[in-house]
Amino acid sequence: MGTTNDEMVSVEQTSSLNPLCFECGQQHWTRENHLYNYQNEVDDDLVCHICLQPLLQPLDTPCGHTFCYKCLRNFLQEKDFCPLDRKKLHFKLCKKSSILVHKLLDKLFVLCPFSSVCQEVMQRCELEAHLKNRCPGASHRRVVLEKRKSSKLQTEAENENGPNLIDHPGTLSPDTDHAGTGPVPVDQNFTPTTLLAWTDEPGLDNPAFEESAVADTTHQPPTLPEGEITTIEIHRSNPYIELGISIVGGNETPLINIVIQEVYRDGIIARDGRLLAGDQILQVNNFDISNVSHNHARAVLSQPCMVLHLTVLRERRFGSRTHNHADSTLLREDSFQVTLHKRDSSEQLGIKLVRRTDEPGVFILDLLEGGLAAQDGRLCSNDRVLAINGHDLKHGTPELAAQIIQASGERVNLTISRPVKSQTVAILREAGTHNSSQHQAQQLFHSRHSSHKILSQCVTCQEKHITVKKEPHESLGMTVAGGRGSKSGELPIFVTSVQPHGCLARDGRIKRGDVLLNINGIDLTSLSHSEAVAMLKASAASSVVALKTLEVQIVEEQNQTNEEQPSTISENEYDASWSPSWVMWLGLPSALHSCRDVVLRRSNLGSWGFSIVGGYEENHTNQPFFIKTIVLGTPAYFDGRLKCGDMIVAVNGLSTVGMSHSSLVPMLKEQRNKVTLTVVCWPGSLI
Repeated sequence: MGTTNDEMVSVEQTSSLNPLCFECGQQHWTRENHLYNYQNEVDDDLVCHICLQPLLQPLDTPCGHTFCYKCLRNFLQEKDFCPLDRKKLHFKLCKKSSILVHKLLDKLFVLCPFSSVCQEVMQRCELEAHLKNRCPGASHRRVVLEKRKSSKLQTEAENENGPNLIDHPGTLSPDTDHAGTGPVPVDQNFTPTTLLAWTDEPGLDNPAFEESAVADTTHQPPTLPEGEITTIEIHRSNPYIELGISIVGGNETPLINIVIQEVYRDGIIARDGRLLAGDQILQVNNFDISNVSHNHARAVLSQPCMVLHLTVLRERRFGSRTHNHADSTLLREDSFQVTLHKRDSSEQLGIKLVRRTDEPGVFILDLLEGGLAAQDGRLCSNDRVLAINGHDLKHGTPELAAQIIQASGERVNLTISRPVKSQTVAILREAGTHNSSQHQAQQLFHSRHSSHKILSQCVTCQEKHITVKKEPHESLGMTVAGGRGSKSGELPIFVTSVQPHGCLARDGRIKRGDVLLNINGIDLTSLSHSEAVAMLKASAASSVVALKTLEVQIVEEQNQTNEEQPSTISENEYDASWSPSWVMWLGLPSALHSCRDVVLRRSNLGSWGFSIVGGYEENHTNQPFFIKTIVLGTPAYFDGRLKCGDMIVAVNGLSTVGMSHSSLVPMLKEQRNKVTLTVVCWPGSLI
């Protein structure tokens, strides 16, 4: 015991040597967990019972317990049993917790560690970006460190020509850990090398959990080409494991394409490293999802498979468009004409057309093998269609192009522009056994009717008033999630499962996904999760419970055949791991929307760094404005709070309702150094 006490005192005395972590902003050794100042009480199910803190990099044991990765690793270096039930346990048998658990932990609210100058509260996953780009305290610390670095370099240069000093202030003695520079005041004891949050440690059994030791999180990962359509392969050992992304978009929204909202750390996509938030997914295993409903695309992405072929498009960064302001065709060769002659007016050309966000207009995604265009041989994927039969499509849409082709008769004249570095090989053409499935999939491309739908016609809300009689103290028999300030975001309380044999299951009117508005006359819409759960539990004392709910219904396409509709996510009403669809939230009335202000600042007149779709247009009626892409290296990217799929409801306090797209874009461009966006952020669908 005496030895232990001595060690504890020693740690306290040398705590000033701990490196400053750039991710959490506090001092701790690399072998220890990050430290956070949590704002609210944390559910016990999200707490590690070794460190008694909210879980970090959670691992599930075979015996059903969950611990922090580092806590469990350190424990099992000395022991060979579970800390809770003492059953035999090997570290290699432990598995990462689900993406949903990671997401709940990321949403915990924390206070900025530089609280003397910054009192901002944010979600745990946002703290690193806050410290890097917005926090005045962290900014001041970086300035201090730079000065310290310059001073140290100057001292070292002087010492090279002078006598070697023993224990010179600011140098490392042999007994000092290399992470620190000596027990000096906290504001002056770090060099830039101590900003690394992680160092390489030998003997780690799960390398997927190691985090990069590079402090600059804005470096380019192994990345995709920008502004080009690309196909990548994703491999997974278990065909049923989640990809670890959330998605937004679908043809019932102005986004139309499916866009990645978040890539969750430790997921399959994150470990692959190529896809980022904002990338658009056009095809999945040769199945076209570029113009389908959100839930249809979600079902396609959720299909179990060992190898996933994804055709994706990444927005070109604004910095690469400096010569591209007047006309994007300046980067392309001179246009040329291609005339295709159909055998009859109903024959398909065999061309798949898509839109892109980095250039206006219509582009060829692929050619149907054996189709008229493929047999002609002059068209290629990535070609831009400037006009069809004299109809200008420089700012047109694939839907308009399809209508022109259908009405064109037997002769179709295309005006084409091709990139300087053209891709002459069809991007989806696979060898061997893929040909038949590709042919079937591409036939599907052309049989599906392309039309832009209206969100209000696809998502409907119906209010329900339900009175349930039950035995005194009998549970209602349902699980719920959400609540103001909840870990999943600012969501209303909603039902995640209805338990079998409970009173609500017997009644049959409460469904999974229903939003709970009121119970026994008590409003639930402004309560936190714990407050709402307490109200629901209190209802157990009553033999009659009156519920007021909203049932959100998503109307799928009626013309989809059974062959097109893939088997989807489990429809078991009792499955408590179910997560709602992003489109479900879009149908909620505005009274249930939780808005927040995001202030962006820039030092020059470059782009703010995001693209928008939606607005009041003649053909699309009044659609909300959505953020479609956030571009690397821009104010919106560095700020870190905006996400793809966010709805912009006001700019500098001015409502965007009823505003046209052509009015909002110039307004945003006219803002000089600062703009305030009022946004509604709904979590994307988990895949």
